[in-house]
Amino acid sequence: MSEVGKPSQIEILKINSQQLRGTIGQILNSAEVGHFEHDDVALLKNHGTYQQDDRDERGQKNADGTSKGKSYEFMVRTRIPGGKVTAAQFLAELDLCDQYGNGTVRITSRQGFQLHGVLKDNLREAIRGINRSMLTTLAACGDVERNVMCCPAPIKNSPVHIEMQAMADAIAEHLKPRTTAYYEIWLKDENGEEQNVAEFKPVDEPIYGATYLPRKFKTAISLPEDNCVDVYTNDLGFLAVVENDRIVGYNVLVGGGMGVTPSAKKTFPALAKPLTYVTPDQVVSVAEAVVKVQRDFGNRSDRKVARLKYLIANIGIPAFKAKVEEYFGKSLPEPKPLEVTGVDDHIGWFEQGDGKWFLGINIENGRIKDVDGLRIKTGLRTILEKYGMDTRLTPLQSVILCDIAPENRADINKILREHGIKQVDEISLLRRYSIACPAWPTCGLSITESERALPGILDDMEVELAKYALSTEVISVHMTGCPNGCARPYTPDIGLVGRAAGEQYTLYLGGNTIGTRLGFIYADYLPKENIIPTLSPLFAYFKAERKTGETFGDFCHRQGKEGLEAYSLAFNNAT
Repeated sequence: MSEVGKPSQIEILKINSQQLRGTIGQILNSAEVGHFEHDDVALLKNHGTYQQDDRDERGQKNADGTSKGKSYEFMVRTRIPGGKVTAAQFLAELDLCDQYGNGTVRITSRQGFQLHGVLKDNLREAIRGINRSMLTTLAACGDVERNVMCCPAPIKNSPVHIEMQAMADAIAEHLKPRTTAYYEIWLKDENGEEQNVAEFKPVDEPIYGATYLPRKFKTAISLPEDNCVDVYTNDLGFLAVVENDRIVGYNVLVGGGMGVTPSAKKTFPALAKPLTYVTPDQVVSVAEAVVKVQRDFGNRSDRKVARLKYLIANIGIPAFKAKVEEYFGKSLPEPKPLEVTGVDDHIGWFEQGDGKWFLGINIENGRIKDVDGLRIKTGLRTILEKYGMDTRLTPLQSVILCDIAPENRADINKILREHGIKQVDEISLLRRYSIACPAWPTCGLSITESERALPGILDDMEVELAKYALSTEVISVHMTGCPNGCARPYTPDIGLVGRAAGEQYTLYLGGNTIGTRLGFIYADYLPKENIIPTLSPLFAYFKAERKTGETFGDFCHRQGKEGLEAYSLAFNNAT
C-alpha cells in the first residue's frame, strides 16, 4: 500500500525498548543523574510526560561566569476521556501542582490536565499522585491513542450526551496500551527499588504490536450541532447521527491532523474525510480496525509524514476503506449525508435537565493559577471543597461545574466574584473562543510565545472590533508557538502560528469557528506588533461588505487572499 523504507531511529528504539521501558526505571532511581538522555526522553512520552527545560533560564550565568546549563523539568499530562473529573480528582491535581509543579495546572485543548515544572526527583511521586486519584498519565502522549475527546456538556434529560461520553470511555479503554512498563516503573515498589530488567516478560499487545503506532493518534466524538471538539482535526472522528433523541449511529471520519513542518513541503494540515457509517455497537471494532491499518501501513521511516492523514493522502479513501473492511471483517456502508452546523463553548449557567444546573467558567488559555486579583486556583478550590461537584474540562481549555442545586447558585456566584473570576457576561466572545498552547518557556518545540502573548493581542483586538461595532461577533482565534498545531490553529477564523525568532508569526485566515474548513496563509513572518495593524483593515472590510449572517471566517474565505490584500492596500493608502 505504501513504500516500506528503513525504520527510523524511533522505530528501532521502540522495538528494543522492552515494551516502552528503556532505562527509565534505572535513571529515575539514580541520584547522580538529573535528567534523561535521548532514548529515554522519547520513551517517556508514552508514559505521559515530556522532559523540558525552562527556556527563560537558558544562557544565564553562574557567579563565576560559567553557564548554568539547562534547567531540566517535566510536563506531566493526565489522560481524561471526555474531560470527566470528580471534585476529589480536581483537588488532587491542584495539590500536586503545589507539591511538585510550578503552582499551576493547565487544562489542555484535548480535555486533559497538565502539570508543569516537575523536577526529576519528584516525577514518580507526581505520577503516583495522579494515579491515586484514579486518573492516569498512560497514553496521554506517545505513539498510541491519545485522550479521546467528546462534548463535555452534562445534559441529563437527553441520552445523547450520556451515550457519547460512555462511548468515549469505551474507546479509550479498548485502545489503551497493555504494556506493564507503566505500572512497574511508576506504581510498583513504593520504596523505589530498581526494577530487574532481566526479569522482563513481554505481554501481548493485540492492537499495537511490538512497535506501537508510527505516530500519535487522536480520536474525538462530536454532535453536528456542537463541534466543540473540532472533530475534523482528529485522526479518527465519530459524528453522531441522532434520531428521536437517541444516537442511532455515527459517521466515521478519518485522516485529520494539524502538524506541519514549513520547510518540508510534503507536510500539511488536513481535515478528516468521511469513511463510513457505523451503528453504536460497531464503533469500538471499527476504531480498532482503523488503528490497526495505520499500525501496519503508516510510514515508519519518516516521522514527518507518519500520521494517518499522509497514508490516506497517498492511497485514497477507497483503498483505505477496503483495508479497514478487511481488518473489520465485513463490508461497510457509505457515510450518511451529515454536516457540522454549530459550536458551543458551554460557558455560563445552563439547566442540566434534572432540576440542577451546570456552570461553564472560562479559563484563559487553560491556566489555573492565582495572580494578583485573579485567583482562579483558590476560587475553584473553595467551590470544590464546599460543594464537591463533578467537573468537566472543555476543548476550549475551560471548566464546567456540574450538578449545582438551584439554591447554591447565588453562593457560587459570590465566591467567583470574591476571587476575581469573571462570568459569561463579563467576557468578550473573542476571548471565550480563543485558545493557545503553552509555548515559552516550557515547550522545547516553541519558536515564539503563545500563551503569554495571546491575552495582550486579544486586548488590542477587542479595541479594534469595538471600533467597527463587531464586539458581538463570534470570532475564533487559536495561537501556537510552533507549526505543530497543538491549539488547532489551521481551522479557526484567525490562526496565529509561531514562525521565527523575534516573535514572528504566520497569520491564517478563512477557517471558521465550527471547524469545517482550513484557513489560508494571509501573511508570513508577521511581527507580533504588526498583527493588529494587519487585521484592522480586514475588520473594516468585513463590517462594510459582509453578507447577512456571514461570519468573519466565511467572509475571508469568500474574498480570498487577493481580495483581502487589495482592500487592505486601498484602506491603508486612504488613511
